[in-house]
Amino acid sequence: MGCYLCAPMRIAVNTRFGWLERLEGYGYFTEQVFLRLAEQHSEHAFLFIFDRPVDPVLSWPSNVKICVVGPPARHPLLWRLWYNWRIPGVLSRFKADVFVSPDGIASLCTRVPQCLVVHDLAFLHDRDWFSASIRRYYRVHLPKFLKTVKTIATVSEKSRAELIDRYQIAPDRIDVVYSAAKSAFRILSEQERADIKLRFTEGKEYFLYTGAIHPRKNLIGLLKAFSLFKKRQQNGFKLVLAGRMAWQSGRFEALLSTYKYRNDVVLTGYVDLETLVGLTGSAYALVYPSFYEGFGVPVLESMQAGVPVITSSDTSMEEIAGSAALYADPKDPASIAEQMNRLYIDEALRRRQIEAGKPVAARFQWSATAERVWDCMLKAAHSN
Repeated sequence: MGCYLCAPMRIAVNTRFGWLERLEGYGYFTEQVFLRLAEQHSEHAFLFIFDRPVDPVLSWPSNVKICVVGPPARHPLLWRLWYNWRIPGVLSRFKADVFVSPDGIASLCTRVPQCLVVHDLAFLHDRDWFSASIRRYYRVHLPKFLKTVKTIATVSEKSRAELIDRYQIAPDRIDVVYSAAKSAFRILSEQERADIKLRFTEGKEYFLYTGAIHPRKNLIGLLKAFSLFKKRQQNGFKLVLAGRMAWQSGRFEALLSTYKYRNDVVLTGYVDLETLVGLTGSAYALVYPSFYEGFGVPVLESMQAGVPVITSSDTSMEEIAGSAALYADPKDPASIAEQMNRLYIDEALRRRQIEAGKPVAARFQWSATAERVWDCMLKAAHSN
């Protein structure tokens, strides 16, 4: 890529999910990647484009300019307005050489070369995971985005293969950039773990799930698995669910209200990063039984924190974690419960899984992600 670095570029980035008070997957990806790139490539000018005001106390590298352009793009109608009508004018005024969009949506009304990050194709897999309007938007528009943009990035080989198979995309147009765990996740001291358990579970050991309460995440299946585990072991274990109530969480809440082991289930709601680090590092194990993921960041976060992982077979998590995780069929609560039982009765297995997870987490670093995104972006900028 050396010749690409000769002339300074003007790089516009869709940052509408970044630097929010309640960050989730797209937001963390945006912050971790593009702040690094701006700091590492000070010879280039960056424009971070937001759809709502940003905290005025935030500081930015000197080569970063902030642009806030409304309206806040929160549903498909406003997505079309924001990307196709507001963004092209911003790119023109900035004289952008490339536009990078890390949330899977591109502009169909600009000639500026684009690099699009598509994290997954979840909208294709189950009608209960998204509203009808969102499913319809992606079904209609994603094929257009993929034809319009110069380069595409995604976060796993499994997602890349799915994109190629579904949309007949030339393989050399799609780069795998992976994600990583946030550096804050770490192995905690005995006292830190004791304090977290006292705060959340009355001092008891617990299985942990982190992420939104959403049908795709298979929390009803997890409740059924936990029930099987409790019936078999008759112990004081808790189940901690750390995440916000999201799309169609009503069915989950209704089931939980009559759940036999309701007193052993702890709902934290959305928690800040410091609290999430504590909950993760103090868990007996992470149980992440999602039906579908493009990557599965909580798996790496737990491994980095020295916590064993139970997750779903036949998903991208197998690609990421390899033999360092225990796998269960997400459609079979008994399969999930069996892996919970295995960890509980075999402490040697648990120790082996903890040790196996550490080098796996270490292989995925945000610095490497940023470098891969940079290469993909440069290919887009110099594609003509």
